[in-house]
Amino acid sequence: MTVNPPTPFPGPCRQVAEVCFDRRELSAILALYSPMVAAGEWRDYALACGRDRAVFAVFRRSSEQPLYRIEKRPALRGRQGMYAVIGADGRVLRRGHDLAQVVRAVSGRHLRAIGG
Repeated sequence: MTVNPPTPFPGPCRQVAEVCFDRRELSAILALYSPMVAAGEWRDYALACGRDRAVFAVFRRSSEQPLYRIEKRPALRGRQGMYAVIGADGRVLRRGHDLAQVVRAVSGRHLRAIGG
């Protein structure tokens, strides 16, 4: 009697890669988030990684909808840019290839609203 080794499942075994923010991207986002928390404007955040996008959502209170969503969509890298800031109403406030520039749009907008 011969014993054959177990046969693996047929077909290639692909693992689905998740899109996430890397360390450089998170430091750019947290450079904006930290002063806004210290000023009392923002109080909570949520981080989600998925198949097609990564999202960093900013909340004034945790029970509300997010004020801003900072999204990374690598599929849009060749078009408008893979980074976007989306407002509470769902409008795209800024889109681009450089995360630091996209995030600066939110800080400038918020500081004008406070000061003026």
